[in-house]
Amino acid sequence: MAIADGGGLPIATGVTSASPNESTLVEPTLERRHVAALPQRMIGDKAYDSDPLDQRLRDRGIEMIAPNRRKRRKTQDGRPLRRYRHRWKIERLFAWLKNFRRICCRWERHADNFLGMVQLGCMLILLRHL
Repeated sequence: MAIADGGGLPIATGVTSASPNESTLVEPTLERRHVAALPQRMIGDKAYDSDPLDQRLRDRGIEMIAPNRRKRRKTQDGRPLRRYRHRWKIERLFAWLKNFRRICCRWERHADNFLGMVQLGCMLILLRHL
């Protein structure tokens, strides 16, 4: 899981197994951020449409912008969802990370080693944008 800023540059990264729900991984990933300040808004896909997650992030001062899942009442008006179209920036970050062969193929057996490679890739992305 990765969190990017408004320009698509990495703020936080995390590696876990594929089985847990993504909405449970947001807070541990925020704890491992590379910058001191918390983001004001976070944009996520439909997997992040959760009232408990919204409340926990709201307590930290973060607004969660996510489209509603099917068969769920509307919890947001259309204004914040206009920001959802900027989600391509996080997808671009994942595309940049996939340019590193070691991350794309995942040759590392242990999660800590793979996390180190992902963080190294994030550092190279940040250095390219200086």
